Amino acid sequence: MLRVAMPNKGTLSEPAAEIIAEAGYRRRSDSKDLTVIDPVHNVEFFFLRPKDIAIYVGSGDLDLGITGRDWITETDSDVVSLGQLQYSKATSNPVRVVMAVPKDAPWQKVSDLPEGVRISTEFPSLTQRFLEKHGVKATVVPSYGATEAKVPDIVDAIVDLTETGSSLRKNGLRILDTLLTSYTELVANRQSYEDEAKRAAMEDIALLLQGAIRARGNVLLKLNVSAADLQAVLDIMPAMSSPTVTSLAGGEAHAVESVVAKKGVNTLIPALKAAGARDILEIPISKIVD
Repeated sequence: MLRVAMPNKGTLSEPAAEIIAEAGYRRRSDSKDLTVIDPVHNVEFFFLRPKDIAIYVGSGDLDLGITGRDWITETDSDVVSLGQLQYSKATSNPVRVVMAVPKDAPWQKVSDLPEGVRISTEFPSLTQRFLEKHGVKATVVPSYGATEAKVPDIVDAIVDLTETGSSLRKNGLRILDTLLTSYTELVANRQSYEDEAKRAAMEDIALLLQGAIRARGNVLLKLNVSAADLQAVLDIMPAMSSPTVTSLAGGEAHAVESVVAKKGVNTLIPALKAAGARDILEIPISKIVD
């Protein structure tokens, strides 16, 4: 049985559960459940903190997991990436691990930081390696939340996650440098990935997850149209590649189908109707796989 880790907390948790369900795997019925067995797919899901996911997948206690590149790097976990998972607003845009200082601080680059500077962060290992690379001797203080609030009264600088930097600016901070750009990834334990059977199961999960992600925001439109109006319909019918056209019995009409963006479909359908389309169907899509 493949042992798969899912994020249990934070902004990644609920969207990850949703995309796993859309991919066709069993979803936990109670948020308090820490494990869920999917006997149909021979998978057991474990719900953990993203940081722990990187650790346990790297150690081999679990085979596969969804976590951020930031935690993989922080824990220095040896994993195989099966690709980025941009399945939600929180995962579609990269987040950055940045070093920030008070906006009026005299330092303009990391090497300007004085010896003994105090830095608070949820990423102490990543921060320490970064500082050593730049020859800075600092006191790195682990943080367990509200990191921005600790400057300048408790510490001199912070290393924290940001997407736009707006929260840092609001708290009177400016970015000194970027340590890492992070996406959410599907990652595998290296030894498990070398097992042929487990690798096949992992690649199935990756394929179905990416198919479910790709299907989001799209629908399948199917319609009938006369031969005389076919070109007018095709002229306004969007498609991922090109619409599928099939001649109906008798040869005087055609069936047309195409995957289109759900956004805007309510204006597209009337336009297709006006161009001569009839029997128009809008059908939800659960997966798109090349």
